Amino acid sequence: MKRPFDIIASFLALLILSPVLGMTALLIRIKIGSPVLFIQDRPGYKGKVLRVYKFRSMTDERDEHGELLPDEVRLTSFGKVIRKLSLDELPQLWNVLKGDMSFVGPRPLLVEYLPLYNERQARRHEVRPGITGWAQVNGRNAISWEERFELDVWYVENQSFWLDIKILFMTMLKVFKSEGVSQEGQATMTKFTGELASTREDDER
Repeated sequence: MKRPFDIIASFLALLILSPVLGMTALLIRIKIGSPVLFIQDRPGYKGKVLRVYKFRSMTDERDEHGELLPDEVRLTSFGKVIRKLSLDELPQLWNVLKGDMSFVGPRPLLVEYLPLYNERQARRHEVRPGITGWAQVNGRNAISWEERFELDVWYVENQSFWLDIKILFMTMLKVFKSEGVSQEGQATMTKFTGELASTREDDER
């Protein structure tokens, strides 16, 4: 039931939310500038790389050496509102309709993280990535990487259609309450360096 649900729900959501998508795109164009969309390669099912679409919430400001400034500097006040309401995730409905993603599943992270996962953490790629997931309704960006990966793997091991429905309802409550949008002291979340993977492997030896 998962894939048929994703196709029907994403198609209807794109139709119903088209005014919201259009208005959000227009405001981003005015307040942040072009391009309106942030497009990035992310690993999906079985680690296959896909292109994920999001609305931009940051500027492209750079320092004198041409390097991007830190996230907390480039994240605008309007961008914070977009993230608080999860409007930045709406373009991923197209990813769901295409079959790259699902409504529910582990969030697609950076391609550079792939070689950093230990064997258990890599299990998060045994299902399609999602717009929301078990980790998102249990802390989102406010929890540690270790907690997040454990929640992702728990979902892989316990996934069901009714669990997906539960997660979708919990997601709506989280968005309404604006909980876990960022990690304490960070604009979003600190970068994963693979230290947890190395530590766990050392403990097992």
